[in-house]
Amino acid sequence: VQLVESGGGLVQPGGSLRLSCAASGFTFSSYSMTWYRQAPGKERELVARISSAGGTTNYADSVKGRFTISRDNAKNTVYLQMNSLKPEDTAVYYCNAERFGRSFYQGQGTQVTVSS
Repeated sequence: VQLVESGGGLVQPGGSLRLSCAASGFTFSSYSMTWYRQAPGKERELVARISSAGGTTNYADSVKGRFTISRDNAKNTVYLQMNSLKPEDTAVYYCNAERFGRSFYQGQGTQVTVSS
């Protein structure tokens, strides 16, 4: 089983990034997918969740209207489009595969740094 995140990097405030998470080794379309983030010295925070078929999405209040989660079950990939980035969005971003309300698999994370 693998979840491999990519697309992180350094971006200026107000900029955009698109994170991808490629899944393999399990039935991707059977799992809800989530993006979490963790900043230094802070607790892990749920950023966004998408249902297995993609019909339902949920977001943290801190990212509503700026971030969009999506998935392509044909490509076994989940995305996080991040717009209007702020310095407080700086964190390591992880994707998780969840089922029955619990996490089964997690990627190793990708660093997002928002700074001028």
